[in-house]
Amino acid sequence: MINAVDKTNRRLFFALALPKPLQQKIVQWRADHLPPEAGHPIAAANLHLTLAFLGEVSAAKAQVLQQQAGRISQSGFNVMLDDIGHWPSSGVVWLGCKNPPRGLLQLAQLLRSQAARSGCYQTPLPFHPHVTLLRGAVRPVALPAKTQNESFRGDHFSLYESVFARGRTRYNVIQSWPLTGSSKDI
Repeated sequence: MINAVDKTNRRLFFALALPKPLQQKIVQWRADHLPPEAGHPIAAANLHLTLAFLGEVSAAKAQVLQQQAGRISQSGFNVMLDDIGHWPSSGVVWLGCKNPPRGLLQLAQLLRSQAARSGCYQTPLPFHPHVTLLRGAVRPVALPAKTQNESFRGDHFSLYESVFARGRTRYNVIQSWPLTGSSKDI
């Protein structure tokens, strides 16, 4: 139950969690292929694929968004991380999908639409599924020619809170919802 007196906003987003073994593989791959001066590495536990960024959200709005997310009925899908890139303007180096599965695109679109209708600003830029590897990469970065082509099963999605404390950012899961059935999308 949400406390009606609580007026604090929380920084929230919907995302797919990466399995812990995959988080560790990505961290090792990053250490082997990207120079340490390229940018600030994202901690293994914080590696995820954002579906919809919500920004600063009140408790009441978060409750509505959680109720809407709980009504989603969609099959799971496989995600292949087979692309790498650098966005110098935002300072992000990322792993992404050359051909995202239809289920991933549908889930992100649904969550982004629900967020927009609930008053959460959504960027007009098209959804580009990716896992952020580095932040603060404002100078050119020599990217490897090929990634490991790691894949994982999207069998649930979660609402996360971004908490900055003691000089570190942590992403805490607030609630998760299963994706049902099986899908042949790869």
